[in-house]
Formats: sequence, C-alpha cells, structure tokens
Amino acid sequence: MKNKQNSLKPFISLILSTNIPKLALTFGLIASLITTIAGLVVPLLTKNLVDGFSVSMLSVPLIIAIGIAFIAQAIISGLALYLLTSVGQKIVARLRDRMWLKLVRLPVSYFDKTSSGETVSRVVNDTSIVRELISQHFPQFISGIISIIGAVIILLIMDWKMTLMMLIAVPVTLIIMFPLGKQMAKISRGLQDETAVFTGHIQQTLGEIRLMKASTAENYEEKKGLSGIQKLLSFGLKEARVFALIAPIMQFVIMLVIVMIIGYGGMRVASGSMSTGSLVAFLLYLFQIIMPVTTFAMFFTQLQKAKGATERIINILEMPLEDGQDGLDVDITNKSVHVDNVSFAYSEDEQVLENVSFEAKSGQMIAFAGPSGGGKTTMFGLLERFYEPSSGDIRIGDISIKDLSIESWRSQIGYVSQESAMMAGTIRENLCYGLENWKEISDERLWEVAKMAYADEFIQSFSHGLDTEVGERGVKLSGGQRQRIAIARAFLRDPKILMMDEATASLDSQSEGIVQQALSRLMEGRTTFVIAHRLSTIVDADKIIFIEKGQVTGSGTHKELIETHTLYREFAEQQLT
Repeated sequence: MKNKQNSLKPFISLILSTNIPKLALTFGLIASLITTIAGLVVPLLTKNLVDGFSVSMLSVPLIIAIGIAFIAQAIISGLALYLLTSVGQKIVARLRDRMWLKLVRLPVSYFDKTSSGETVSRVVNDTSIVRELISQHFPQFISGIISIIGAVIILLIMDWKMTLMMLIAVPVTLIIMFPLGKQMAKISRGLQDETAVFTGHIQQTLGEIRLMKASTAENYEEKKGLSGIQKLLSFGLKEARVFALIAPIMQFVIMLVIVMIIGYGGMRVASGSMSTGSLVAFLLYLFQIIMPVTTFAMFFTQLQKAKGATERIINILEMPLEDGQDGLDVDITNKSVHVDNVSFAYSEDEQVLENVSFEAKSGQMIAFAGPSGGGKTTMFGLLERFYEPSSGDIRIGDISIKDLSIESWRSQIGYVSQESAMMAGTIRENLCYGLENWKEISDERLWEVAKMAYADEFIQSFSHGLDTEVGERGVKLSGGQRQRIAIARAFLRDPKILMMDEATASLDSQSEGIVQQALSRLMEGRTTFVIAHRLSTIVDADKIIFIEKGQVTGSGTHKELIETHTLYREFAEQQLT
C-alpha cells in the first residue's frame, strides 16, 4: 500500500483515462510557451536599454510597438490560462461523470457498508482537490517550468559562474522541502478521511432532523459535531504548521540568493567585467526563476493531496458493478416464480436464510409471516435482486432471474413499503419517477392512476395540484397520502409482480381503510408478495409462508396453518381474537 501511496502512476493513469481534451491542451501549452518566451525577451531589452540608453532612442513608433507587444502578451497569457484551466475542468467533470455512473450502478451491499455522506465527500471533495491541482496549479507549474528552463539557459549564456552560484540553492531547498512534502501528504490523507467522516455525520443528522429533535438529542449531536470540527481543526493546524515552515524557508533561500547575486554582481560591475545592464537583466531573470519556484511548493503540496484523493476515487471506480447490467429482456406475464433452496448470508458468520423453497403461481398472493428478524425482508431483497443468494436459485418460469437484465426484471416489479420513499420534488415527478418517457405522460393518465389509488381528492385540494412540492422525503404529506402516491406510482408502472411490506401497518384506521381499498384494486390479476405484520391482512392469501430464524417452518393457507402450525396459531389467537 505504501508504494501505491508514494507513486504518481495511479494518479497519472486516472487522469489519462478521462480522455484529456488534447486540442485545448496543445493550444494552451503553445500559448503558454509564447507568453513565457515573450517574458524572457524583456530582460534582454532592459539590458540594452540600460547599457545604451539615450533620449534619442525613444520614438512614438517604438513606444507604440512596445505597448502592442505587452497587450498581445497579456491576451495570449489570458488565453493560455483559460485553455489550460478549461482542460482541468473538463477532466474533473469527466471524472465525476464516471464516478456518478458507477455509483448509481453499484450493488445495495456497497451502500450498506458505506455512509452516503462519505460517498458524497468522495464525489465532491476529492474530485475538487484533483480539479484545483489541474485547473489552478498545473497551468502555473507548466509556465513556471518553461520560464525557469528558458531563464537558466539565457543566464548560462550571459554568465555561467553567477548562474551556477544561484543554482546551488536548488539542492539545498529540495533537501529541506522533501521531508516536509511527505509530512504534508500524510496530513492531507488524514484530513480527507476526517472530512468524509464529518460530511457523513452532518448529512445523517440533518437527514433525520425530526428523529434528533424528537429524541432531544441536540446535546449529543452538538458534542459529536464539535468533536468532528475539532479533529478537522487539528489537521488544519498541522497543515498550517507545515506551511509555516515552508514559507519562511523559501523566503530565506530566495533572499540569500538575491543578496549573493547583488553582492557578487556589484563587485563584477565595479571591476568592469560586467555591465550594469547585464546585472539588471540577471536580477530580472532571477525573479523569473524565483516566482515560479515559490508556486512549486504549493503545486507539490496539492499533488500530494491529489494522490490521496486519487486512491479513494480509484477505489470507487474499481468496484464491481451490480450483477445483471446485461442480460435477457423477458416479458414475465403469466409466469410463476420458483424459489429453490435459497440460502443467504450478509457475512460468513451471519446466516439469514437457509434452504428456503416455495412457488408463486401467476396471479397468486403469497404472504410471509413470522417473528421479527426471521428473514422476511431479506427474502424481499433477494426477490428484488438487491442481493444475490449465497446458494440456490430464483426462477421466473424456466429462466433464472440472474439471466435477466436488472432493468428488465425490476421494471416489471412494483414495490410499496411501510414508509413509502419519496424524492424531493413535485407529486408529478414522484409519480413518474424512474420512467424514461415521463415527460410524455399526460395529465389525464396521471389523474387516472391517482383516482385508482384514491389519491385524486387530496391532490386536487392542493393549489398546485400535480405540481405541488412534497419536500424532502415527502415531509409535507401525511403517511396515508405518501402511501397512496406510492400505490398510484405502482399503477402507472403496471407491474407484473407486486411486492408489499405491510403497506398499511403505520397508518391510522381511516387512512388504512382507504389505502387497503387501493391496494386490493392494485393486486387484482397480479402475482403479489406481502410481508405481514398483522395477520388480518393476509387471511385470504393463496399461500402463507411462515419463516423462523431463516427457515420455512410452515406453508399453506390460513386455515391449514391454524391446524398444523403451533406458533402461527398462537399469532392468530393473539391478533384475531
């Protein structure tokens, strides 16, 4: 891992993989080269001006020519900076494109292990570090390199002895800066990790603000947040200490070199072995070397940060995609679902389901019942293909669902949960969420599915109707209203298979009655899987599957299980009598 951290190869490979805009980069570098060369000519002109100055040399055409030259240099310099900066922006935009396209197609298991805030930090903060390096520091670094090489060549031609004296400062500076750079890299990696953790905590707390306030957890969250801020401050102060060492050292070396050159050059001028113009030109070239060198410290510091960010970006980009990106596109109408000896474990020592088997014929209602933690929700996750079975298979007709494309399979499934998820936006956007042709869906069709879900009346009561904003997670709607919109969304998708995680469990009696009517209407003619928390909702199911500790301990109709399954009978006696 250490070699990987110290190597530039992953960073360079990542940048090259973004398909760099070569034309803009080429023109940017050429413009930068022209600007730098033009800048290198100025000290030579100054030398001639100082050594052979006379009033007769000044003329209007000469002054105009010099003015035009400076304006042209400024324009070309601006063009170079824009082109090189635009290259950096495009590279990072493509990098973010790749990360986003990867993230939305990663399996659910990745998000089980990684907080959303940390992932957001990778996409926003880590790519911003790379962007700053390429957009801001890289253009300065390139023009600086050109300026330094050009200035050193000219200085060697002008006076190689003074040039060598000046260049002695380079190895001295590197010896001091190298360990500081390594320390900065270590601090930067820690800062990026802590930023990701802090971002994750902030996002989670604000996302569950009602839970936090209802639990009077303000003091706890204050302490936790302030602790995170103090950790960030600690890393920031460490970074500041390194910068506080780098800046004075650079200033000391620069001043030492300037004093040495002025002292030695002054003696040369006094002895007549060097002209005053040459000394002035030498000092101007020295500044053309010093100015870029001061920015190099920032460049290499940012490079160390970018290397750390690159590791985390590459970790995401190298994640395997969710299985089923490619596969068969099959119409599952009138096909039975077969679950054959399915087992599943989140980890090796956490077996959740073991040898579960059942069949759901087309149009049947299959209910899952049993104690909490038995594996009912996990079975739903396997049917939805959020997870793949550790062993066994799930088939639709004669085809394993693993052979179907994820898009084909899930597009034919409707899911209604207890807490119907909603996106921030309008009712219209939530009804059409995920449908590619959503802009083509008419208002008439939306009102039709709203009416089928008994949602039309409350939607009409809003002044903006279908274009009413629902707020983050649908907080502006009641639980019953959210459920009915979820049901209307399912009607709009016209699924072949319906999955319901006891969609009425958390509703009041009035809302429950309306939602239950809508669900009954939605279930007609569809294969339906239901997780039952209350047996009253599943007494009419075609088959009830009783799951305990990951195993099926009973299967049959309500009447059959009452007669044959002791625990089910106890559940029924508690709830139904």
